[in-house]
Amino acid sequence: MESDIIKAMGYKALDSRLKRISDRMSHDVRRFYKEIGIDIEPNWYLVFMLLQEMGEVPITAIAEPLGYTHPSVAIIVKKMADKGYLQLKKDNVDKRKQMVSLSDKALEMLPQLSKIWESCERAILKMLDGDLAILSYLDGIDLALKTSSFQQRYKQEYLNSTL
Repeated sequence: MESDIIKAMGYKALDSRLKRISDRMSHDVRRFYKEIGIDIEPNWYLVFMLLQEMGEVPITAIAEPLGYTHPSVAIIVKKMADKGYLQLKKDNVDKRKQMVSLSDKALEMLPQLSKIWESCERAILKMLDGDLAILSYLDGIDLALKTSSFQQRYKQEYLNSTL
């Protein structure tokens, strides 16, 4: 038997394999940030990019396009704000809403961060040998899960097998 059980299981361990790849990449990026003295987390990249493009927005405007839950984005935003990368303020109209924007510290770092992110993008493209077919497969999985949750899918398979 192959020593890499996750790989040997093939499609049956797809979630574990994707998580393992994601964890490896995030760990390496985190380690690189630490090496060059940047105190940010890899999963902040998308928030930086989105806020750079959109300016000041409520948390929901971050969560929705990323497909993240509001609570998970609130946690990321709080951590980024605690490190001085984001400014938070109450919405002028709806005081329950918290408006989020990049801080001066973040704006100052964007050129360096952009250079790092572009290097990451090139490294990913090289790992894929320029073949972006995997993105079509991931799009298909995303769409399928939006149509019917994985829980609904495996529950139906389970029920069908017990009939």
